[in-house]
Amino acid sequence: MSVHVIADTANKLSSLRAMLQEHHAVTSELLGGAKGQRIEADALVAAADLRSVENIAALREAFAKLTHIRKRIFLVDQNAHLFIVQAYALGATRVLGASVDQANLLAQLADSGLSGIRPNDASHGAREAAAAGAIAIGSMFSAVLARKAIDVTGAKGAASGIADSIAESGLSSWLETVRGHHEGTYQHCLLVTGIAVDFGLSLGFARRDLERLQSAAMFHDIGKAKIPLAILDKPGRLDDEERAQIETHPGAGYDILKGSPGISPEILDAVRHHHEYLDGSGYPDGLCASSIADIVRILTISDIFAALIEHRHYKPAMSRQRAYEIIQGMRGKLEMPLVAAFREVALSR
Repeated sequence: MSVHVIADTANKLSSLRAMLQEHHAVTSELLGGAKGQRIEADALVAAADLRSVENIAALREAFAKLTHIRKRIFLVDQNAHLFIVQAYALGATRVLGASVDQANLLAQLADSGLSGIRPNDASHGAREAAAAGAIAIGSMFSAVLARKAIDVTGAKGAASGIADSIAESGLSSWLETVRGHHEGTYQHCLLVTGIAVDFGLSLGFARRDLERLQSAAMFHDIGKAKIPLAILDKPGRLDDEERAQIETHPGAGYDILKGSPGISPEILDAVRHHHEYLDGSGYPDGLCASSIADIVRILTISDIFAALIEHRHYKPAMSRQRAYEIIQGMRGKLEMPLVAAFREVALSR
């Protein structure tokens, strides 16, 4: 495997080269250095201090030229939620602490969960839309953590790009691309948005209704910016306290978005209630059937399906067939005519 290394100091650059060069063909550059030629590599490893505005600007420029490299591993100096979010927003497909040892770094590079699609594949448009979506999600999370206003217009624009990609290339291409290039909460949000868009298209939604649905999907998990990353990405079952904390995210998302220009009451309702069930067993408000809007019912099905089929490094992706069978088994909680209508989306599109 060929690996290109970018770092903001000579010490970091030499340290990473020493870890990698016995096992891979390594090229390298200092961040901000003039690089006119196209870099051809199988993976990128970057390390930089994200407290520096100059570094962030230089990384954004560098990563924009390296989107054809599908493995982009970022080492952050500070293992803080804000810097991890920033790294993903810049285009990383995986983020590690700067203290990572050689064995772990080599294992991450070898992980086949990130193997596959090249820019000249039919999914190139999906890759571009997914990258724009990930940047928008990262920007929103960063804004929440920094207590700044969310770029609602930018997020809606990214959601429109996802809708265009789904319409052009289909859901299967979208799922393959997102699961191959993105991880964790970002992967989930991108999957939900694509699935909800395709569901809306299959139901014959008018453009205005589709825009409302895709925006609701894009914003639905913004409250997770308030949840510690150790809980969001925990491998294995959550304990009761962790589960209770996770269940605060719909209400947190509602609080974050209310009053924001461009956020309609329908979007706010979907963000707050996408974990409600028809039988009243959901959260945060225990709503029952008559109180749950159609857009929420559609988003809930899309959200559950996405959670079942997403890829995590600690668990394989469930098959679409098995995920749909689980949704079919949620009689009383989900609207069965909608579940039946979802079958083609889940299995065929």
